[in-house]
Amino acid sequence: MEHAFPNRAEAGRLLAEKLVKYAGRDDVIVLGLPRGGVPVAFEVAQRLGAPFDVFIVRKLGVPGFEELAAGAIASGGVRVFNEDVMRAIPHAEEAIEAVTAKETAELERREHIYREGRPAPELRDRTVILVDDGLATGATMRAAVKALRQRGAAKIVVAVPVGPPDTCREIEQEADETICLSTPPFFQAVGQYYEDFSQTSDEDAQDVSERNQTDQQ
Repeated sequence: MEHAFPNRAEAGRLLAEKLVKYAGRDDVIVLGLPRGGVPVAFEVAQRLGAPFDVFIVRKLGVPGFEELAAGAIASGGVRVFNEDVMRAIPHAEEAIEAVTAKETAELERREHIYREGRPAPELRDRTVILVDDGLATGATMRAAVKALRQRGAAKIVVAVPVGPPDTCREIEQEADETICLSTPPFFQAVGQYYEDFSQTSDEDAQDVSERNQTDQQ
């Protein structure tokens, strides 16, 4: 199923169709994972009439093999480790400590950019719809789910346009509800399922956040 989605906005519109039962509810909030998840989440929030915000998670890449996730960190000091990867890395603890320090600084920088001084939304006792543009290893999403549990979310719904079947199943074990629109068996990378998968910049994500603030005023 090559190119299931023309772009992230259209993927968000399709995803929203699977989430209509959450439309118009005052306990629901939609959170996008920057950067690529932000335009998808924005469309979902618009269609559900729900508030939208960003939830920042940073992957902890293995030094020298940055695409391989040893774990992830999320807002609020949450860390999640991928035990299989950690066991395979020599001197994993020291390597990951250095990466964690760097990624924590980046997480704080992005919090500042996207929020522009606004406080993080109150998530306690709310239904949180957590959106990204796709899943690969799922490490980032698992960290986000764990962080939301710690923040007291009443229900966590993970919604993504595409992901490998095994990762979607793993996330189903962690979230209260999981929606993966497409689960191709020979999955290689999220980008192969989009016609337009151009990189979302900080500025693009910030624009979406600002548009959302304007809409809510």
